[in-house]
Amino acid sequence: MVIEQIQISGFEIFCYVLGDAETGEGIVVDPGGRADMILARAKARGITKIKLIVNTHSHVDHVTGNKEMQDATGAPIAIHELEANALANPNQAMLVMFNAKASPKATVLLKDGDAITFGNESVKVIHTPGHTVGGICLYWPGYVITGDTLFVSGVGRTDLPGGSFEVLQNSIRNILFKLPEDTIVLPGHHYGATPTSTIAREKRENMFI
Repeated sequence: MVIEQIQISGFEIFCYVLGDAETGEGIVVDPGGRADMILARAKARGITKIKLIVNTHSHVDHVTGNKEMQDATGAPIAIHELEANALANPNQAMLVMFNAKASPKATVLLKDGDAITFGNESVKVIHTPGHTVGGICLYWPGYVITGDTLFVSGVGRTDLPGGSFEVLQNSIRNILFKLPEDTIVLPGHHYGATPTSTIAREKRENMFI
């Protein structure tokens, strides 16, 4: 699988392009802006057909590029079914703070265990609430995109609407930490000393868990 980790300035958001090199099909995860740059990076890796725009959750910093990405590719937007209403009704103050455009509504509603396919590749949707009620991670053998659920040596904040530290801890301890320990963690922000980690390292070193 083609995996392109793209850091977008401002809040050090990580956007991801996942793709199938054989067919050129792929998905964009959490386009936090700069659709032109994201698509250029995808094209450089041979990914020219964006099939789906996937949001790990509805917070403005992760979805502000949705409209531009959809306008450029025609791809539908996907989000967990419990997060769709929040995406469709964003906090107006947050839009102003981020100088962001509201996202179009999601037309693909995800649930735990769903498979997202592109070309000959597939990733599994894992519902990991706590940062938000409908937060998800994306897993495939060897890797997991954790959005704002789990960072390198950190965890997502839980003081915003829909957040719960207890629920987040459960998602990490009883879902993510059940993955193979050599699974590479691909977080939603570059808040740690390194851009990636592993499940084993986070079990051992993450002081928030």
